[in-house]
Amino acid sequence: MQGIAVTLLTEDKERLSILQHRLEGTRMGRNVFSHVGFPASATDSVLRQIQDVRSEIVLVDIDPQDVPRAINAIELIHHNTSEIVIFAVGEMVNPSTIVSAMRAGAREYLERDVSAEALVDAFTVFAASRSKTRTSAGRARVFTVTSAKGGAGATTVAVNTAIALQEAHGGGVLLVDFAPLGHAALHLNARPTFGITDTLQNLHRMDGSLLEGLMTHCKGGLQLLAGPQQPQSLTPSVAELARLFDLLVSQFRYVVVDCSGRLDSTGRQLCDLSNAVLLVTQADVVSLWSASRIRTFLEEGGSRDRVRLVLNRYKKIPGFTDEDVEKATNCKLLWKIPNNYQSIAPAIDKGLPVAFHEAQDMGRSFRSLAALLAQASTSGEGSMDLAYEHDKTDAKKKPTGRLLISPLRAGQ
Repeated sequence: MQGIAVTLLTEDKERLSILQHRLEGTRMGRNVFSHVGFPASATDSVLRQIQDVRSEIVLVDIDPQDVPRAINAIELIHHNTSEIVIFAVGEMVNPSTIVSAMRAGAREYLERDVSAEALVDAFTVFAASRSKTRTSAGRARVFTVTSAKGGAGATTVAVNTAIALQEAHGGGVLLVDFAPLGHAALHLNARPTFGITDTLQNLHRMDGSLLEGLMTHCKGGLQLLAGPQQPQSLTPSVAELARLFDLLVSQFRYVVVDCSGRLDSTGRQLCDLSNAVLLVTQADVVSLWSASRIRTFLEEGGSRDRVRLVLNRYKKIPGFTDEDVEKATNCKLLWKIPNNYQSIAPAIDKGLPVAFHEAQDMGRSFRSLAALLAQASTSGEGSMDLAYEHDKTDAKKKPTGRLLISPLRAGQ
């Protein structure tokens, strides 16, 4: 067996010798090209050499004293080569560096003083994913659904959006329940044996085959990585989350994360790893007040311009426009889900989500939301161009100079 073809890139000659020694110790990877220095442009000869030697993995060494140069190199390699996987090697103490490397295109982020054993684990994951037939090219889009307050309906939105994506694209959709107490399985009438807790506990040996064994297969082909069945505080490190999502986005077309009930660092990190964050709220005073503060909390991380508002249980309120909602929350409105308790309540009780029923207004609403998410373009930084055309009749009824909300007007 020839082994995996690996290119080593660093800006330190001594580091290159260390990395070569570690690579040799894996007995799994072979060094086909080594270079001191990073490519500077799309026409750089280093990029051509990486491709000429048919590299399968490019290992980029990140100097903590000059992180941007390495991140730029990762992005350059990612955008100008095809079917080449990038492993970043850097310090684990800076979460923003880890997230930036993953967003730039790195599939793995390893400790800078990486051992041969850790490299073997990473190569094993790569080999498993390489041999598996992919449902689509490239990396999955990740949508995280969170709530402005308890009972806003975030799990309902997450479950039905995932089903609508699954139905529209014929597969390749994963729903991940990161709530402190997993309710998604109840919405799907599923009885999970394993879930997200088992996945995090076995990350050190995780590959595509093991991951598949921890999932629950649901009606319509949707796959669920179930949340805890007893109240539990899941607090994985940034590196663990990055490793998990690196594997997930290589196996699926779309990943929908139910983050309801989480207002902690893990919730914010999940949003940082997402292409879009759907903040589910209702048009009452408390919900809008909470949504404004939660948006600020999320964007203190790396989720800038990723948070979009979803109005659940929407009923038109005379004199209260979409612009008023945006002013109250300082967040762009993406979607409005109609208020239909008669459809939603029995659907949750029976474990038959409304997204399965195309004829119903609720089913059509979730399918349209899923289509909007699937069709949106993605920026170089990973965020999505998501916009909602406001109801023009609302805009005409009331000028957008001020915001007046009262419990009577904004309530039930």
